[in-house]
This record gives sequence, C-alpha cells and structure tokens, in this order.
Amino acid sequence: MAISRRVLLSSGLTVGIALLAAGPALAHHGWSWTEEGFFEITGTIRAISYGNPHPTLDVDVEGETWRVELATPAATQRAGFMEDTAKIGDQIVVIGHRSRDEAEKRMKAVRITVNGKTYDVYPNRVPS
Repeated sequence: MAISRRVLLSSGLTVGIALLAAGPALAHHGWSWTEEGFFEITGTIRAISYGNPHPTLDVDVEGETWRVELATPAATQRAGFMEDTAKIGDQIVVIGHRSRDEAEKRMKAVRITVNGKTYDVYPNRVPS
C-alpha cells in the first residue's frame, strides 16, 4: 500500500512541531542553562513547591526572590529532603549553579542546608 505524500508531509510536520515544543523543556531540565562553577545564596524560604518536574523553593535574599530548583521529587526524597522538611520562614543556604542569564534570579541546587541539616540533592555534583 502506498503512503501518500500528503500523509508523510503531515506526519513530518507534526513530529517537527512536537520536537520544537519540547526543545525548551528539554534544555531547561539539563544543566545547559546554568553557569559553570558553584554559586551560594543564603536567605529565607518564602514559598515551597514539591511537584513535578522539580521541587522548587522561592528564597528571599536581601529583598530579592530567587527561584531554587531541586532534583526530581524522587531524587530529592532520596537525599532526605521531604515535603515537610522545611517551612516558610526557615533560613536556608543553597549551593549550586545559577542561571547563565544574570537578570534571572534562578539557580539549580546541588546542596541545601536548612534547620542545621545538609541535603545533597545531586550528590555526584557536590563541591569537594
């Protein structure tokens, strides 16, 4: 059975659109959006989200809100950081990699310390 040229074109277009739409999401979940080298912030937790694709913390650092992305929920839990580990108002120290876009107050955490306990959410990336 011959497949028409119109069906092939339509299928190719659909796949192409899907890949273009997924591009920013795929890039976001890697490390390519972050700077090399470690970056540290200290502040107060203002919001906590423990959902997919990554738990996030909004941290007040000297009047500016930083978005801190953790590992996947499963990896974050393996590190010992559970949904009830921290609460709004807790002091936190975060070590990780900040966004390459310096105007964006966002970073991907490697290690967080809250309530005197340290959680290595990406243990293979922890600074030595």
